[in-house]
Amino acid sequence: MAELGVEKGLAKAEKYYNDYGSRVKELKTEGKKIIGYISALGPVEVLTAAGVVPFRLKGNVEEAITKGDAYMETIVCPFVRNVFDASIKGKFSFLDGMVLPHQCDSLDRTSDVWRDYLNLPYFHFFNVPHVTDDPSIEFMKELFRLLIKTLEDYTGNKITTDSLKKAISFHNENRRLMRDLYELRKSNPPLISGSEMMKVLVAVMGLPVNESSELIKEVIEEVKVRKPAGPTQNKRIMLIGDQIDSVIITDSIEGAGAYLVMDDISIGSKMYYQDVDEDKEPLLALAERYLRKLKIPTTFVDTGGTYEDNLNARFGHMRKYIDEFKVNGAILFVYKYCDPYGFEVPAIKSYIESAGVPVLYLEDEYSTSSLARMKTRIEAFLEMIA
Repeated sequence: MAELGVEKGLAKAEKYYNDYGSRVKELKTEGKKIIGYISALGPVEVLTAAGVVPFRLKGNVEEAITKGDAYMETIVCPFVRNVFDASIKGKFSFLDGMVLPHQCDSLDRTSDVWRDYLNLPYFHFFNVPHVTDDPSIEFMKELFRLLIKTLEDYTGNKITTDSLKKAISFHNENRRLMRDLYELRKSNPPLISGSEMMKVLVAVMGLPVNESSELIKEVIEEVKVRKPAGPTQNKRIMLIGDQIDSVIITDSIEGAGAYLVMDDISIGSKMYYQDVDEDKEPLLALAERYLRKLKIPTTFVDTGGTYEDNLNARFGHMRKYIDEFKVNGAILFVYKYCDPYGFEVPAIKSYIESAGVPVLYLEDEYSTSSLARMKTRIEAFLEMIA
């Protein structure tokens, strides 16, 4: 039984979702160093091994950009601008440093803006390659070595092979637990709603890995004893996109009478369905996970086979999700000016539709400004699904 006044499970997740960053602020007062990252390429295992707390930055779709546009052009990805705007306003004043990856033009071409105007004690540009061949794996290992050296110099903590292995184990366990929670979405109706799941996904990315794992365990224990409740004929939807981190979108889908049962988003399944191989040398295993296992559009996949082979290598996991979670329709939500996802829209859409699943493509800002229009399109899409 939970102690009186102490949140557990979904209540705790909602607390951390609503007051994002509150836990790391507490850890900061206890002397912990907080290092921010901004995408699925955040090297969380290395940060954990360094004894710092990895903290994923997020924006606020309900807050207008009022300062960030003075530093970044408006054709920069609205998510990146929104997060930078929050940073300039002091929302993340507890940060001691930041690791920014070479992922897309909006991050790559603004790295100097982040570095110069946030003026953090520690800043590292993580120059991730975009191809996955063997030379790129070797290059990625060198990038990890460089990251480790800069973190050691900054923190004074030695990152050993043992500390890396321990951190990898912690994060693999965290991913396994999150996959267990995803399993509870397979029932009809699902045991956990899409909006509840979104709150958990956001909450845990602002916690140290062991606290994150403990929260996921609490949520699993709470949710697995539920009895499925609700209509069984509601359409089962998968959400596809990059950093979608607000219940406003999930509420729009479920408020229209659908079940959001699966995702392929960068704070969701993209983060949790690919482990680091614990049987290999740590830097090699990390390089292979971040280059070959993460399914992100900025990584060029070429199997050397047919076009169909390449499509299966890039998007085959989505068909697997469709089958396992009994998905009836997919919503592909892409932020305006997000070229990597934009370029993949035709291929993703046709690939999923070839499996007999209809796709709704939405391009929007990282904002609530067009919420009414988005809701209308989602409602129309659900009505047309057979």
